[in-house]
Amino acid sequence: MARTRPTEVRELSEAEAIQRAQQGDAEAFERIYRLHNRRVYALCLRMVGNTAEAEDLTQEAFLQLFRKIGTFRGESAFSTWLHRLAVNVVLMRLRKKTLAETSLDETTEPDDDAGGPRKDIGGPDLRLSGSVDRVNLERAVERLPPGYRSIFVLHDVQGYEHNEIALIMNCSIGNSKSQLHKARMRLRELLQEAERSRAREERQAAKGSSGGGD
Repeated sequence: MARTRPTEVRELSEAEAIQRAQQGDAEAFERIYRLHNRRVYALCLRMVGNTAEAEDLTQEAFLQLFRKIGTFRGESAFSTWLHRLAVNVVLMRLRKKTLAETSLDETTEPDDDAGGPRKDIGGPDLRLSGSVDRVNLERAVERLPPGYRSIFVLHDVQGYEHNEIALIMNCSIGNSKSQLHKARMRLRELLQEAERSRAREERQAAKGSSGGGD
């Protein structure tokens, strides 16, 4: 009695799936999609802050992948290459929506932060981890210029190192560190604004309730 053969695609490693997808194997491409779609979607969602738009951008990113997978040469990790492609798709969308664009090239000021400690620029910012309201943080991230937002999301949310971000964003490691530092500074300003606004609302609510007593 012949045994049922297990589905071959499910047994493919990522490297095998990539190789077969480059040869036009649709099932292998589906395997790649299953391996990576959640993280690509999470990246898109963090950058645009809208679930429907993130789903649309994720599909667009994988359409681009389908067209361009033949150009992948294995010079970097596949996930890094894919995320670079996804970031480019998102940035193109953001640039169409945002007139006041802050590009990586325009904001590169190598000597700007030279006076400060390098470890602070590239290291974790404890003032932005776990100590602020998550909703306000997400709103503040959405208000960052596209270049800042991309590097903040890749480093502080997705967990990429600066050398990986340099590959994804096609910039230098120093540029990545500088942009992250500036993004965090801008986020602190936005969060402080949100905190002041909330304090004003609480004071007004307190006045309203005390005015209606007795």
